[in-house]
Amino acid sequence: MGRQIKDVRRHGKQVFFELDGGVLYIHLGMTGKLLWNGIRTKYARAILGLEDGTLIYDDVRQFGRFEFYPELPEERQKVGPDALTVTFEEFLSRLKRRSGSIKTVLLNQAFIGGVGNIYADEALFASAIHPKARASKLSRKRAQRLHDQVLAILKLAVLHRGSSISNYVDADGACGSYQQQHNVYGRAGEACPRCGKAICRIVLGQRGTHYCPGCQHV
Repeated sequence: MGRQIKDVRRHGKQVFFELDGGVLYIHLGMTGKLLWNGIRTKYARAILGLEDGTLIYDDVRQFGRFEFYPELPEERQKVGPDALTVTFEEFLSRLKRRSGSIKTVLLNQAFIGGVGNIYADEALFASAIHPKARASKLSRKRAQRLHDQVLAILKLAVLHRGSSISNYVDADGACGSYQQQHNVYGRAGEACPRCGKAICRIVLGQRGTHYCPGCQHV
């Protein structure tokens, strides 16, 4: 009550409200949304009354977090470099230390922060890399292509205000449009736009994974 917001910053999938005393930590999880002057539904988990409006944290499945800390604990800072700012050399160095499949590595927020399931699938497709490829075995050339595509796809998705494939909306309650540009995600059984083979869906690391068996290679 009565705290002043000094700064708002994002790192990966985390949002930090730096207050004049303490930190408000927000992680949206799978279904969390921050709505500015939005409608309060039964899924409104927290409501912030500010001088010029109301910020609602809405979360259907409650996998997210909305927490206040006098001082941010160390476990809330254990996230890799942000996906939009990580340099290629750091990206490559981190890849070489990971033995898992590239899809599961991309989703690991300790590797880099900010890549979700949709964008991992789309970046791997754009890079022609099979999701089961070993991260540490990727050549420098393939790793460079993947790094470039992760940045390009995330920037384009932000420009299109995200992918509204279930209940996702932005802070104004509007749907995003990037789902209209998905090449593989959610398109199992359809023809690959690059080679024409049927797109497949498998499960890796407990996450649905979409790829083309014709033009994505291990």
